[in-house]
Amino acid sequence: MRRLTVAGIRHEAQLREMLREPAQSLRRGGLVAFPTETVYGLGANALEEEAVRRIFAAKERPRDNPLIVHIADDAKLRDVIDENQPLHEDAVRLMRAFWPGPLTLLLPAGARLAPSVHPGQPLVGVRMPDHPVARALIAEAGVPVAAPSANRSGRPSPTTPDDVVADLDGRIDWLVDGGPCPIGVESTVLLLEPDCARILRPGGVTQEMIASVIDRPVLYAADVFDVASAPLAPGMKYRHYAPNARVHVWWGEPEAIDEAMRAFLLEAVQDDDLMVPALIAPDDFVRRFGWALSDERQAVLPADTYAEELARHLYRLLRAFDGAGATDVLVHGVDPTHGVGAAVMNRLYKASAGRVRWVG
Repeated sequence: MRRLTVAGIRHEAQLREMLREPAQSLRRGGLVAFPTETVYGLGANALEEEAVRRIFAAKERPRDNPLIVHIADDAKLRDVIDENQPLHEDAVRLMRAFWPGPLTLLLPAGARLAPSVHPGQPLVGVRMPDHPVARALIAEAGVPVAAPSANRSGRPSPTTPDDVVADLDGRIDWLVDGGPCPIGVESTVLLLEPDCARILRPGGVTQEMIASVIDRPVLYAADVFDVASAPLAPGMKYRHYAPNARVHVWWGEPEAIDEAMRAFLLEAVQDDDLMVPALIAPDDFVRRFGWALSDERQAVLPADTYAEELARHLYRLLRAFDGAGATDVLVHGVDPTHGVGAAVMNRLYKASAGRVRWVG
């Protein structure tokens, strides 16, 4: 795997010149990991079936798990979607409001796409990333890019270049190092149905933001906090985002969360369970209830922006706790009904295999 560092560079012409070799590799069937505003993606030419199949092999990803196609500008949309089916006016409104950005729209798939991009589905997820490196790379490649997260399937998504190396070194052709990703959770995936807009995967564009742009109900899919049998979008069916350690999540009243966490740890001691716990919690919770684990196994985040900081750092922390030898990660959850909290709790539900409890 060749590594190219472009962190800190923002000028498009300079980026495109520096990215010429990995862009050529992409166009010719290579696999290139690159930063987006959400997480690092593993890109392949979305028009080449053999290249797309390499993604599934490198990630050890189930073949029925669809991919999202990334474009650099509106002109490339025609290479991705079925032009015989006109875009709904709400889709156009959402593109104007949130592209470039962390919103993926499910649209009628075009005939030029490699079949493995949207296995067995008439729709394909499309987005335009809001990251200068991603946009420059895709533009220089000159093709739409299919790109799931650049990690082994099921592992926490990569938000730093070193995460990509840990999972995919020796399996891909290029790593474009653009530094850490600013948002930290994957894009929102949205399906426009006849009478509503349905969020299949919560992400950086929230329910409230979508509702402010279109005049129809914006609902969550029933399986946002569960699993689906025939996934339309990534992250809907399989165990995802999971570290080696077991993850446990509580949300609700702080006193009840503290009591539940301590009861959980006490039960483990009584059962002679050789547990090595780690903790993710707001700073006021840690101070108020006197939590004190070792620095390498305790992540204290600002209470006033806890949901946003948890989104930004969750995957990094889960990976770091594995490195610190934690067997169990205790997480102070957030309200899943507001803002980015839905995205955070969706990821925690998947990472914990459903070990999420409301306490009050």
